Amino acid sequence: MTPTHKQSDPSEEKSPTTEKQTGKGSASAVQSVDRAVSVLEILARHGKAGVTEIADELDVHKSTAFRLLGVLENRGLVAQAKDRGKYYLGAGVLRLAGAAAVRLDISQEGVPVCRELADELGETVNIAVLDDDAAVNIMQARGTASVTAQNWLGRRTPLHATSSGKVLLAHMPPTLREGLLARPLPRFTDRTITGASMLRAELEAVVEQGYGLTIEELELGLAAVAAPIRAHDGKVIASISVSGPVYRLNTDRLPELAKRTVAAGAELSRRMGYGF
Repeated sequence: MTPTHKQSDPSEEKSPTTEKQTGKGSASAVQSVDRAVSVLEILARHGKAGVTEIADELDVHKSTAFRLLGVLENRGLVAQAKDRGKYYLGAGVLRLAGAAAVRLDISQEGVPVCRELADELGETVNIAVLDDDAAVNIMQARGTASVTAQNWLGRRTPLHATSSGKVLLAHMPPTLREGLLARPLPRFTDRTITGASMLRAELEAVVEQGYGLTIEELELGLAAVAAPIRAHDGKVIASISVSGPVYRLNTDRLPELAKRTVAAGAELSRRMGYGF
């Protein structure tokens, strides 16, 4: 049987000189952008897809699909399975979504909620969003007991060793979460969870109980509790946390702190349109 061949790709046949002469260089660039967006949509729809599947859906040669995936992978928008097989959406997609849909609204709506919680508990309150493979704190309020506490604002913190990070990891799409758990998990203290299976069990507990905890997993003497913040569609878009020294955030006090943090997360979720 004679193999069928795809229609030749115009972007592969024309040289830059030809494109400039014909005035179609910009049209080719727009086509490439359109195809790149289509790749992201394909992966969003299927979860995972190989180069051949993507090329077939785009109706382009495999070499074109491979180049598009390479560019997207370099920018963190797609990732490839460990066996160099199928591709899936990368954490960069969440970073862009968070930057576009979360930071401004959360920054506006979070001020009174964080301030009230910090005043009530006397501890440091932070709001964090996902930033690629870390949690970045975009808002901070300090309570009366945390005058000398360090500044977490703008700081990127590891997902597996912080309460906010655990909340964000626990509610992340499974393919993205597994991609992050496949990487080495750095140890910061003797209490840092560095095993993927143990961390998965911890993340299941976060979802079940509605909040995440860390006790001296990032820094000795530091404890924190965090709860999810949801968008109007129910997706977790950020987390709110309360942190302080372990002698104040002890096992006797943590249950009440968790209850108040969950309530603050629910209030912020309501302000973001969740539940209406």
